[in-house]
Formats: sequence, structure tokens, C-alpha cells
Amino acid sequence: MWRRMVLAVSVACGILAAAGPARAAAAPEPASVAAGYSHSCAVRADGSLWCWGGNAGGQLGDGTRTSRTAPVRIGTATWTSIDAGTSYTCAIRADATLWCWGSNARGQLGDGSTVTRTAPVQVGTATWTNVSAGDSHTCAVRADGTLWCWGFNRLGQLGDGAVTYIATSPLQVGTATNWASVTTGFAHTCGTRTDGTLWCWGDSSAGQLGLGILSYQTTPAQVGTATGWATVTAGYTFTCGVRTDGTLWCWGENGYGQLGVTGTYRSSPVQVGTVATWSGVSAGFDTACATRTDGSLWCWGNNSAGQVGDGTTTHRYAPTRVGTAATWASDLVAGYHNCAFQADGGLWCWGNNANAQLGDGTATQRPAPQRVPL
Repeated sequence: MWRRMVLAVSVACGILAAAGPARAAAAPEPASVAAGYSHSCAVRADGSLWCWGGNAGGQLGDGTRTSRTAPVRIGTATWTSIDAGTSYTCAIRADATLWCWGSNARGQLGDGSTVTRTAPVQVGTATWTNVSAGDSHTCAVRADGTLWCWGFNRLGQLGDGAVTYIATSPLQVGTATNWASVTTGFAHTCGTRTDGTLWCWGDSSAGQLGLGILSYQTTPAQVGTATGWATVTAGYTFTCGVRTDGTLWCWGENGYGQLGVTGTYRSSPVQVGTVATWSGVSAGFDTACATRTDGSLWCWGNNSAGQVGDGTTTHRYAPTRVGTAATWASDLVAGYHNCAFQADGGLWCWGNNANAQLGDGTATQRPAPQRVPL
């Protein structure tokens, strides 16, 4: 999600320094984590799927609309990856099939309907490699390298030239067969190709496409000429990416400092600092978090709910280190609440907790990471 995809400051800022001593037994490898507006989900290393938080739209997938204050297992299938939209969720199973559930008013579940689903429903019969859930649109890459999008398309975020207003089933984006990844924001989409190029489309009213425009682009357009994009993440109205040289770049809206630099919006990529050791990044509503190759975790931008994780509610216009731990994995997600795995397989969340989306059994806001009992 636009991670496209809200505090009590009583939690000690130093919690991460003591965050979990080394375990005696071999630790599991981190898997996949996702955060919507009011819910969270995670796939554990054993392939089991767990969700918690708000469930008004059935976004937890447990067959109910009952909110959960702690993780609940979803079915018995084996899963490999997951992403959460505002009030829905999509995930890929070990057999490469794609499943979605939750709110579906704009066809974002891709099952050919606009019916809300409280349990996973399969999207077609194809095999998929990755999926990204936005606010009301979803995109995914198939095993053959083709890219498909569905859901709301008012601003051209499906990349089909704005031919369709709402697509309840997947539509192919162009004819390219070398897509590597895709990410969805509120109303924009970006993707990388296997040649390392970056392409974006949809809403660019705040410059979030990185094309130097403040309008719309209804089909994929290449961002600059660089061919070294390793990963990209779309936030609410901004985007960030890490290049293969370890540099970090952001563009789009910057009202809270979510670009990691001072000043107004940027319609073209701007480098965040001079460090060249970034390994992963996640953009949320107005907040972003990223990891470095030394295992440290850094966040910046909107901090109204403590989502920067530094123990305060002060907005940050430059990357701010979260605690002192140096064991963070690259799988992380940012929004009004953030979650990230550590190398021992432990999952930590912080920020907004009004709907128990932090999974700690409470509705208490947390301005510093708390471990999820998962």
C-alpha cells in the first residue's frame, strides 16, 4: 500500500536498545508485513497469515467484521507475501495464486464484482509474483512479466489511458513483459522493469510521478533516464525509491517533510542526503521509513501519531534514526502506523493504535516500537 499505505509519550525512547536479546535457538527469517489505514497483516516465516486491527470492511479476512486487538490466524493456507490497501488486503500464496478481501466498492478486489468480501477470494487463475494494494486500486505482476491493474481509475492510475472508470477485473497495462515490481499510492502507480528503469502514471498533481509535471499521466511514462532503480514505493501523494548504488530518492508532496528534505513539493526525484547505504524504503500516508545496510532503521515526515518512532510527535524533515538497534530487516511498512521485522523474525509496530492495529492488545498510541505477540 501507499504506505501510500492517527500518543502517549510515556513509552521510553530507548526501548529498541533493549529490543529482544538474542535467542538460544535458531531464529526464523522475516517474512512479509502490510499496514492499511486501521489494520495490519503479516506472513510469518512458516507461511501462516495473521491479521489484526479494524475490520469494518472485512479487511482482516477471518470471515467476520469483528475488530481484533491481537493477531488472529487467517485460514490454513501457505502464503508468501502480502499488501494492504486502505480497507482491504491482497496476498499471494505459495502456489503463486492471488487472493484479495475486504472493501470492494470500486472493484479493488479484482473478483469481477463490487461485493465486500470478509474472507479471501481468488483473483482469476493466473500465477503472480507481487501485488500492491492502494486506496481503491490494485496492481500486480504476473509470472510472465506482464502488469495488470484493477479498481478505481478516475485519475488514470490503472495505466490504460483512462478508458475504464472502474475495472472489477484485472486489465493489462500495455504490452511490456519485463515488469519486475509495482507499487500503488492513493491515485498513482509506479513500477520497475527488469532493465532497472522506473515508470509512473496516474495523478501527479503534487509531482508524485516524478515526471516534472503537475497534472495527470494515464499510461506509463519513464522517470528520467536512470536504469539503476532497485525498489520503489508509492505513498499517499509522494514516492520514494532506492537505486542500486544505495542512494535514496523521493519526490511529490512535502508538507510534512515526507521527502526527507526541506522545502515544497518536488516534481522530479531529489536525493535524500548523501548516504549511499540504503537497502529498503516504504512510503505511507505522509511518512516514510527506510533501512540501511548496517541494519539501522530511519523514519521521517508526519509524526502526529508517533509514527516516526523517535518517542515524540514532532514532524521530521530528514531521516531520524529509530532507537539504536542494528538488526532491522528490509521488510517494513509505513503509514499512520508503521511495522517492521527484525532479523530474529520479531515484528514491531508503532504509531496510531486507535483500532488496535499495533496488535498489542490495546488501543494506546505508541511513539516508539512495541513488539507484536506473533
